Amino acid sequence: QLMESGGGLVPPLGSLRLSCLASGFSVRDYTMRWYRQAPGKEREMVASIDYYGTTTMFADSVKGRFTIWRDNDLNRLYLDMNNLKPEDTGVYYCWRAGDYWGQGTQVTVSS
Repeated sequence: QLMESGGGLVPPLGSLRLSCLASGFSVRDYTMRWYRQAPGKEREMVASIDYYGTTTMFADSVKGRFTIWRDNDLNRLYLDMNNLKPEDTGVYYCWRAGDYWGQGTQVTVSS
């Protein structure tokens, strides 16, 4: 099971930290990702971390602003988002290899 938290309303240039609590498995054993879906758009991958925890990938639109990382002891996946833009608005989903999804958390970037 995957459960996201940390979304909310933030002004442009602000920051948020999203968290994904995993249960029933260890985050260290799987590639995990963050996806987002903006209103009227398809779901897109935002960031990925491999099961070694050493290789990360980011969508071009968030490179240099977002960081993906995990805490193996807490069994959580995180997404640190900085310098947020209105186009970052959307529902953010946690994903685990094997096509497991969380329920999503809403992020709204607006003044």
